[in-house]
Amino acid sequence: MFQTVEGFLKAWKYEADSTQRVLDMLTDESLTQEITPDNWTLGRIAWHIVTTVPVITSRTGLKFEGETEDYPVPTSAQYIADSYRQMNEAFTKALQTQWTDQDLETINDFFGKPMPNSIFLMTVINHQNHHRGQMTVLMRQAGLKVPGIYGPAKEEWALAGMEAPKM
Repeated sequence: MFQTVEGFLKAWKYEADSTQRVLDMLTDESLTQEITPDNWTLGRIAWHIVTTVPVITSRTGLKFEGETEDYPVPTSAQYIADSYRQMNEAFTKALQTQWTDQDLETINDFFGKPMPNSIFLMTVINHQNHHRGQMTVLMRQAGLKVPGIYGPAKEEWALAGMEAPKM
């Protein structure tokens, strides 16, 4: 749980920048990558990440511009990446201008369960990270390079002058 808006924004910046790097690696062709026909495609997951930040935080009264319709999925990877970039900027600005640290304690309805706004913000980060992890698996299956998030990705060890861990 976050105690200050600034504390959240510091954590969010790292996570949002990491998500942006992942989204920027997508190609139009990769958006159709799937594990099975019964599961979401890479594009569907990417677009879901873009749309859920405004959906989740709208339950707190926070207002900012962002896509909220997660279907149909855009067919342009660039559009998805650009939409995330715009949403992230609007979300960050809204938090900086609309909330104080006291607002983090305000209780709102989270799909039938009362929660403080600080938990809403933690949920936004955790939800995004969960789906970002799914995306990296599908990206590898689609033959895309995966950027490191919490350390070097397999392909990045050599760039850091180190030997990659044995597989």
